[in-house]
Amino acid sequence: MTLQLTHFVNGQRTAPSSRTQAIFEPALGEERGQVSLASIQEVEHAIACAKAAQPAWAAMTPLNRARILFKYKALVEAHADELAELITREHGKVFDDAKGELTRGLEVVEFACGIPHLLKGEHTEQVGGGVDAWSVNQPLGVVAGIAPFNFPAMVPMWMFPIAIACGNTFIMKPSEKDPSVPLRLAELLTEAGLPDGVMNVVNGDKEAVDVLLTHPDVQAVSFVGSTPIAEYIYSTGCAHGKRVQALGGAKNHMLVMPDADLGQTVNALMGAAYGSAGERCMAISVAVAVGDEVADKLVAALKPKVEALKIGNGLSAGMEMGPLVSAAHLSKVKGFVDQGVKEGATLVVDGREVSVAGLESGFFMGGCLFDKVTAAMTIYQEEIFGPVLCIVRVPDFATGVKLINAHEYGNGTAIFTRDGDAARQFCNEIQVGMVGVNVPIPVPMAFHSFGGWKRSLFGPLHMHGPDGVRFYTKRKAITSRWPTGLRADAEFTIPTMK
Repeated sequence: MTLQLTHFVNGQRTAPSSRTQAIFEPALGEERGQVSLASIQEVEHAIACAKAAQPAWAAMTPLNRARILFKYKALVEAHADELAELITREHGKVFDDAKGELTRGLEVVEFACGIPHLLKGEHTEQVGGGVDAWSVNQPLGVVAGIAPFNFPAMVPMWMFPIAIACGNTFIMKPSEKDPSVPLRLAELLTEAGLPDGVMNVVNGDKEAVDVLLTHPDVQAVSFVGSTPIAEYIYSTGCAHGKRVQALGGAKNHMLVMPDADLGQTVNALMGAAYGSAGERCMAISVAVAVGDEVADKLVAALKPKVEALKIGNGLSAGMEMGPLVSAAHLSKVKGFVDQGVKEGATLVVDGREVSVAGLESGFFMGGCLFDKVTAAMTIYQEEIFGPVLCIVRVPDFATGVKLINAHEYGNGTAIFTRDGDAARQFCNEIQVGMVGVNVPIPVPMAFHSFGGWKRSLFGPLHMHGPDGVRFYTKRKAITSRWPTGLRADAEFTIPTMK
């Protein structure tokens, strides 16, 4: 049966929109169905429903909001296989990776279940004679999230659990490439007892996004995607008076020291570079080898492993890498490889012509491995977002750190070494937001916050964790004094506490 996906507004699926877009199953290279693209009026209706639902939701005690999230966590766990299959069918990543994505999203739900504690303000008694002061954290109102295709469950779950736990109502605009999972996540929230209108999903393109960025009733916007779009989201949202956090692109480096454990390093690079076909903002796409001897050993150890990657339908057992998300993206990634060859990098493993038997129409590409890449090359400068790993050779630690710090992106990085002094120096000097020491993909746990530096993040606050609570609330400071029967004369100077 062909899918006909619409929107989820005010607790139910809506009627189809006049405009639609095809959804594909990347492993088959076939159309899976159609998704509605919301009109301006449809987005405005979702905003109106969210606005109407927000006062009653904000008035609910944080404890009762948390109880709904506890029920929601159990429901997502019960439907984990169903949700993971939807991720694999529409994104392409292997089933186990899809299950892992759900797990990382659920960790944010678990964090949000602690909202009665997280919303606590500060209190000081007797700041002055008979005067007390305290602060409270209150919801913003209607907030929105715009998510990318590569994590259709996890990235939305970075946003809406904390937002609604704080008392806001939410409008999710997922990627139109893989919209099934966000819709199911919203339905499960309703099943958990979330009131109608608190969580809404509108599918769409730039037309829908622009409404969210400019509508006066939307107070804040969260975004994860490419840097050019992040800049647009940030500048447009801020120009319309909104609070914005916009996470952009990445070019994540791993600095490999001469004393690094070679086996551990190679295995880490294989997973970090080729997992999810490289379609991760935290993928390691550049290995910076300190010394030619280290580089030679890395290339020799990586080459057979890259050539032996098990590539196929992510729903088949034992697969290590699935297809890319679309034919257009496959063509774009192959174009980067072509450019790398043209600019003089050594293509050690060429995955451009990989084909999977029985799935010849699928959007498959094998792993590619480049050696002798330089900072002047396009494949070094730009985010490829595919299964392409570049080896850059540097003479020493200081040159490697300087190279990484000079890149325009500062999302994630790692160092592999046995030397505690080198690791400590790396952590102190590196100009990157998330750092791993012998950890290839240093994604913070849900009770910390996720975000990069430089052109990988626009806005002062990171995603989820303590920054997530700060982003979705506004602080109010209250100073209070009650009459004591004594009357004081009027004061015409700035108040001071005596």
